[in-house]
Amino acid sequence: MERPPAREIPDAPGAYLFRDGHGRVIYVGKAKSLRKRVLSYFGRELHLRTSVMVDSARDVEWIVAGSEVEAIMLEYSLIKAHRPRFNIRLRDDKSYPYLAITRSDKWPRAHVMRGKRRKGTAYYGPYAHTYAIRKTLDLVLRTFPVRTCSDSLFRRQHLQGRPCLLFHIEKCSGPCVGEVSEEEYGQAVDGLSSFLQGDIDHIVDGLTNSMQQASDDLEYEAAARYRDRLTDLEKALARQEMVTDRRENFDLIARHGDELETAIWVLFVRRGRVVGQLGSVVDRVEELSDQELIGSMLRELYGDRAPPSLVLIPEQPPDPEVFGEWLAQQRGGRVELRVPQRGGKRRLMETAAANAREKFGRHRLRRQSDHNARARSLRSLQEVLGLPQPPLRIEAFDVSTLMGTHTVASMVVMEDGLPRKAEYRRFKIRRVRGQDDFAAMEEAIRRRFTAYLASRDQPDHQQSRFRYPPSLVVIDGGVGQLGRAVRVLDELDLDIPVIGLAKRMEEVYFPDLAEPLRISRRAEALYLLQRVRDEAHRFAVEYHRKLRSKGMIDSLLDEAPGIGPVRKRALLRKFGSLRRLREADAAELAEVVPAAVADDLYLLLHGK
Repeated sequence: MERPPAREIPDAPGAYLFRDGHGRVIYVGKAKSLRKRVLSYFGRELHLRTSVMVDSARDVEWIVAGSEVEAIMLEYSLIKAHRPRFNIRLRDDKSYPYLAITRSDKWPRAHVMRGKRRKGTAYYGPYAHTYAIRKTLDLVLRTFPVRTCSDSLFRRQHLQGRPCLLFHIEKCSGPCVGEVSEEEYGQAVDGLSSFLQGDIDHIVDGLTNSMQQASDDLEYEAAARYRDRLTDLEKALARQEMVTDRRENFDLIARHGDELETAIWVLFVRRGRVVGQLGSVVDRVEELSDQELIGSMLRELYGDRAPPSLVLIPEQPPDPEVFGEWLAQQRGGRVELRVPQRGGKRRLMETAAANAREKFGRHRLRRQSDHNARARSLRSLQEVLGLPQPPLRIEAFDVSTLMGTHTVASMVVMEDGLPRKAEYRRFKIRRVRGQDDFAAMEEAIRRRFTAYLASRDQPDHQQSRFRYPPSLVVIDGGVGQLGRAVRVLDELDLDIPVIGLAKRMEEVYFPDLAEPLRISRRAEALYLLQRVRDEAHRFAVEYHRKLRSKGMIDSLLDEAPGIGPVRKRALLRKFGSLRRLREADAAELAEVVPAAVADDLYLLLHGK
C-alpha cells in the first residue's frame, strides 16, 4: 500500500480504517492526531503483527471526530459494525449468559439471554454458567413471582384460561390469567431487579416484618411462607460472594497472558457483593502494550453499557483523562479509574488475576486434551519445520540463573503432544562460573546426550533414564544457545533436529539458516512450541528458586550458634524453606533443636 500524502490527512482526532483489496475493513484505530498516527505506519520498521496488517491492506481512510472522546465512541461503533480481523475483541462475547428482564413488555419476563443486547431489556451478570443463573432464579421466584415462560406459552395459557404449573407451585403470579394486577406485578419485577443488583437489605427487612406480623396475627401458614421465602433468599445470597465490608459498587478488571493471547477476568461488584463475573481470552492480533490493552478492554466492556462510578484496573490506560471522560459520558456521571495499591481491593485484584491465570492455563490445556487437535499440531509442526515425520517426542531445554549464581538447566518432554512429567530432568550446572547462559546450555545438552549414548547399547534392565532420543530438540533462546547445542550434537555424531525459539518475537532459528522463521500466529505449530518452551522455563525457574532458597537457609544456619550438620538437616526436613523458618516461633523451633539453641536461632532469623 502506498503512503498517503501527509497534506491530505487532517491533523485532528478521529478514527481510521485499513481496507484490503476486496474493500473489507481489516483494522480500525483511533488517534489524537490522524495525520501523525496514520503516517506512523509508513517509513519505519514495524512490529511483526502490525507489518502483516499493513501488508494485507490496500487502502486507508479516516473519519474526523469532534474530540478524543468522540474518537473512542467512533472507534467502538466501527469495530462493532465491521468486526475487523486485526482488532482485539473479547473472544466469543456472544456466549456470555446474562439474566435478562424484558422491561418493555407489558408483563416483563425473566430468562437467560445471550448475544446482542436488545432495547428495552435489562441485563444482569454476566454469569460464569447458565446453570448459575437458573439456580439463582429458581431460588428467588417464590419471593418475586415473575413469569419465566416464553411469549408463545404465555399466549397459549391466556387463551386456555388456566395457568401453568409454575403458578400452582407459587413460582409465578399468573399474569396470563389475570391473577395479579399490573401494579403488584411491577413491584415483583422491581424487587427482582433490586435483588440482582445487590440491593437486598430492605427486601429481607420487609419479609422479616411480614413474617413477624403474620405470626402476631396467628396466621401461621402465611408466616411459614414468608419464612420459606427468607430461606430461599439466604441460599441465593450465599451464591453472591461478599467481597467488601462497605456497600460499594465497582467493576474490577484483571489480566494474565503473553504477547499473543491474554486472559481477562472481570468482577462486577454491587453493594459489596459479586453479582457477575466474566472470563475471556483475547487474541492480541494488534501490537499493543499492556496499558493499551486495558484501554481496548474498557472500550469493549463499556461500549454499550454504563460503567459504575469506580473501575479498578491493573494499570492505567494511555490518556486516562480521556478514557475517564468517555466513561463518564457512558454513565452520565463521574467515573474513577483506579489501580489498587493496598488493602482489600488489592487482594481482590490478586485473586482475580489468579482466576485469569487459571483460565489462561485452561485455555492452553484445552488444545492438549483433544487427540485430534494434538495430531494436527504435530502435523503442523512437521510441515512448518520441514521434518521427515511428526515429532512424537519433543525435548525442550532452558537455563535459569541470577547474576551467575545457582545456575540450573531444565529438560521437559512432550510425547504425542502431552507432557511426560516422569521424563522431566533437572541439571545443576557445575562447570560454568559466572553469567554464561551459552556455556550452561552446552553443558546441559552434553550431559543429556552423553548419557543417552552411554545407555543406548546397554541391556534393557540397565538402561538409564536418558534411554530415548527425541524427535526434536527445542532450545529456549536464539542463535547463541542454538549454536552451542548444535556443536554438542555434531561432536557426538547425533543426527537430531534442533531449533531455537526466541521469546520476544516467537522467532524460530535453524542451524543452517541465517534468517529466523516467523510461524503464522494461527498455526497449531506455534502453540505447541510455545507450550513446551514455557514448560521448560517454568521447570527451570522452579528448580532455581528451590536451590536459591536452600542456599540462603544453609548460609543462615551456618551462622547460627549450636547448629551443626545433623541439626541443620533436621531443621530442613521440618521446615523446608526460609519463609517457613521465619514464620515459626521459638517453641516450634525447640521441637527440633534444644530450647537455648532455638531462642538464639529465632533472634538470628528476625535480625536481632
